[in-house]
Amino acid sequence: MKQEWKGSVRLGVVLFALYLAIHYWARLSGMALMALGAAFPLVLGAVIAYAVNILMSTYEGWFFPSSQNPTVARIRRPVCLILAFASLTALVVLLVRMILPELAECVLVLIQEAVPLLEELSLMVNQNVNWSQVLSSSGAALADGSVDWREVITKGVNWLISGLGGVMGSVMTLASATVSTAFTAIVSVIFSIYLLLGKEKLSRQCALVMKTYLKPGWYSRAIYFLETLNRCFHSFVVGQCTEAMILGLLCALGMAALQLPYATMIGALIGFTALIPVAGAYIGAGVGAFMIFTVSPIKALLFLVFIGVLQQLEGNLIYPKVVGSSIGLPGIWVLAAVTIGGGILGIGGMLLAVPLAAACYQMLRADLIQRNQAAPAALPEEDGAEPSR
Repeated sequence: MKQEWKGSVRLGVVLFALYLAIHYWARLSGMALMALGAAFPLVLGAVIAYAVNILMSTYEGWFFPSSQNPTVARIRRPVCLILAFASLTALVVLLVRMILPELAECVLVLIQEAVPLLEELSLMVNQNVNWSQVLSSSGAALADGSVDWREVITKGVNWLISGLGGVMGSVMTLASATVSTAFTAIVSVIFSIYLLLGKEKLSRQCALVMKTYLKPGWYSRAIYFLETLNRCFHSFVVGQCTEAMILGLLCALGMAALQLPYATMIGALIGFTALIPVAGAYIGAGVGAFMIFTVSPIKALLFLVFIGVLQQLEGNLIYPKVVGSSIGLPGIWVLAAVTIGGGILGIGGMLLAVPLAAACYQMLRADLIQRNQAAPAALPEEDGAEPSR
């Protein structure tokens, strides 16, 4: 009787909470978005810490890992942390120095090609205008005094004031956005440094809180889920970066062999955009084809053919070996995860959806295998027993 009463109370609480969530959905969603916006620097810092931790852990494995010297043990974490941030900063600077000069050159080529075209269009338009008639009618209007100069000056002053106001508003908006972005970046980096320096202590504290407030069964499931999620994200990040480097290098070498322009810049761009699963390389290929088109349409067509062949090679040989096998997710589910994640959260959703789908796929697969293996030997009274982890 007591158990039935507790179950009824829990059901009533759940139904009441569901009613409140539906009835006040607009307010609750607004509050959630406000809280997420306020915590965005911390969330971004956690993401930065997770990415930097992969490189920092690698450096810690190289930096006298078996040394018993207390000084070495004390400085290992700060030194490896500095090396990790310095490596990522150097990589970003290298990419910018490789991409920006050739991108500026491409823009100059476009401007040089556009100026003669605009001049020809201007000549074509001017040939259809009788400027002598226009000037004579304007002179007649000025001569007979039919022009209201006060109205003309008033409109000119109003237009100038409104234009200056719009420019000042745009400048203030740009300055505010720049300061806000810089503040967010600084806070995120500082928070990521704190997380990385004390990650073992934070991990123990979180595990203690979960073990204290969760039942043993729920605690084991939560640890299993977090470990699987971490393994999938780690494998995805490492595999995706490795695959992007291979694809960018092959693209640059192939373009150099075919004597296509902007080989270094487009190779770096292809490698950078390849971090986005499935669709990233095609985005880089579209930008690269447009840039080559400003030099030679034939070479742009040749580049598209080359990228198509390289994409087939990458999709059938490189990606399954480097990324697919590491996360254990079939290609059809990768495509589904990228499509759904991109539709919900854009590029960020594409990056998050694949490892999340891989974690869910692995846990579901393991549970199905365990249940199917245990089903023939299970006794009737054990059907309701929960599987052990």
